[in-house]
Amino acid sequence: MSSPQIALYRDSFKVSDFQTVATGLNYPEGPVWRPDGSVLVVEIGAGNLTRVQPDGTKQVVAHLGGGPNGAAIGPDGAVYVCNDGGFTIIPIEGLQVCLGPSSDYQGGSIQRVAADGTFKTLYSTFSATNPATRKPETLPLRSPDDLVFDSHGGFWMTDWGKDRWRDGDLTGVYYAQPDGSSIQEMIFPLRSPNGLALSPDESRLYVAESWTRRILYWNLSGPGKIDRTGTKTLDGSHLLTASIPFQAGLDSMSIDEQGNLYAVSILPNGPDPTARGGITVVSPKGEILEWIEIDLGAADPLPSNICFGGPDRKTAFITLGGTGRLISCQMRVAGKKPAFE
Repeated sequence: MSSPQIALYRDSFKVSDFQTVATGLNYPEGPVWRPDGSVLVVEIGAGNLTRVQPDGTKQVVAHLGGGPNGAAIGPDGAVYVCNDGGFTIIPIEGLQVCLGPSSDYQGGSIQRVAADGTFKTLYSTFSATNPATRKPETLPLRSPDDLVFDSHGGFWMTDWGKDRWRDGDLTGVYYAQPDGSSIQEMIFPLRSPNGLALSPDESRLYVAESWTRRILYWNLSGPGKIDRTGTKTLDGSHLLTASIPFQAGLDSMSIDEQGNLYAVSILPNGPDPTARGGITVVSPKGEILEWIEIDLGAADPLPSNICFGGPDRKTAFITLGGTGRLISCQMRVAGKKPAFE
């Protein structure tokens, strides 16, 4: 750890700053704070969308099957879920660990869940032009991971892909409409694209790649439109940072009202079950502002996602996949309000 600034901020979060909200979740992901004080989470291992009350009480909203992974509220008030199709989850050293596609995996999808818990599949495929044949092909979504709505009502989505024993998927980023009418592949190829976020003014789209440990961004010229002018990369990307502390991998992200990213950081120092994952706070200039080590009870190197909530939006709710917990802590800067709530 070379930066004294990171060391200083790391020490500013103590064990007492973290609170356990709920336990016993089956690899939770995708937290969504609700104005009534509850938090929606998905459970990858159980296939559920679950509501967690402030007292830790849990209620299954919908059994979606597969592996619900990321969630967000859409313009119609429904919950939109990235379903990765299912992971094989096995216990390792007391942790829940996702390893490859489940035995019943048949592909990924985007699902819409209504207030009464009924749901439908919006997308399971997309179209792309094969550069060799120059003909369009219909391709399956492999492992949709996370999504974010813009203020115009469309949403950006990552497809993480599935890693198998000796190979893995090359995937990308998509822009889609919530009525099921359109999904477009906007960025390809990426390696394990995971968390994503829009800047407060929606002029930038940020994407984190899990295993390259990079956070990239694309300038946007409008809803669903990437501005590639003036870039030197083939896909129009800009590198924000690849300097994640402790060589941690990256999972999902959130963003505050000042435009700072909160990147969930997994497996610090490699596959050590006693390590504690954290949150890397990154400025819009790519500066590493903070490393927040998650220190609450049993160590968990696999935090999975983060959202902001509470009356002042300064409460961070963090899902811990490895130990099946939802926890919270107070941040100094309020989170950016989502486009729809």
